[in-house]
Amino acid sequence: MLLTLDHVSKAFGDPADPLHALQDISFQVRRGAFVCLVGPSGSGKSTLLKLIAGLLRPTSGQIRLDEQPIRGPSPRVGIVFQTSNLMPWRTVLDNVALPLELRGVPRAARYDAARKQIALVALDGFERHYPHQLSGGMRQRAAIARTLVQNPELMLLDEPFGALDALTREYLNQELLRIHRAEEVTILMVTHAIHEAVWLADRVLVLSQRPGVLKADIPIPLPRPRTEAMFIDSAYLTLVKQVRSYIDRPSVASISAT
Repeated sequence: MLLTLDHVSKAFGDPADPLHALQDISFQVRRGAFVCLVGPSGSGKSTLLKLIAGLLRPTSGQIRLDEQPIRGPSPRVGIVFQTSNLMPWRTVLDNVALPLELRGVPRAARYDAARKQIALVALDGFERHYPHQLSGGMRQRAAIARTLVQNPELMLLDEPFGALDALTREYLNQELLRIHRAEEVTILMVTHAIHEAVWLADRVLVLSQRPGVLKADIPIPLPRPRTEAMFIDSAYLTLVKQVRSYIDRPSVASISAT
C-alpha cells in the first residue's frame, strides 16, 4: 500500500478542552488508485488532507507513505487547494516551474519539465500569461501542473473545482481523469459533490459530522474509462444513492472495500 492511516485523531486548542476534528481514522490507499473523500461541512476532510500532506501533525495515530511515517511536507506528496494560490507577479511558466526552482533545479531543466506539465493540462500557448489573464478553471489547471511538476507519488486535491461553474467543473473532471491515466499518480480528492465522487473514484470514503469518523468505505466498481453516458446508468445512480445514504444517516456505520 502506498498510503496507510492507523487510528489517526486530530484535536485543536487547549488540551484541557480540545476541539476534536478527527477521531480514530484508519484506511489504506493502493498505488495508482483514485479515492474521493466526502462528508458534511466541518467533518474534517481538509484537516485530514493537511495531515497526510505533513502540514499538520496528528494528535494520535500514525500516517505512513510506503510504510515510512510522514513527519512533514515531502515532494512525494503534492496538494492542490480550492484556490490556485498562484503568484500574481509570475507567469504560468514561472509559477509551474517554482517548486523545481526552490529545489535548485537548473533553469533549462525546470522549464522543460514545466512546459511538459503545462501541455499535459492543456495550457500550452498560455505560458507567458499571468494569473489575472486566466479563467478560474485555467488557474486551477496551472495549480495542478505546478503540483505534477514535482512528480509526486500521491496527489491530494482539496475541492479543487468547488468555486467553478458546473460546466467548467464537469470539463475539468474529465481532464483530471485523463491526467490520472497519463501520469499514473495516486489521487485522494475531497469533494462535496456526491455524483462527482462516484464518477471519478475507485472508492469513496465518507466522514461523519465532527468529530469526523470513517462512516463508510465504498468501492466503486464502474468500468473505466468513465464516460458521461454513465450519468444516467442505473449502476451509477445506485452508487450515488448509496453514498448519500451514509452521509444522511445519523448513526455510525461502515462497509469494507476490497
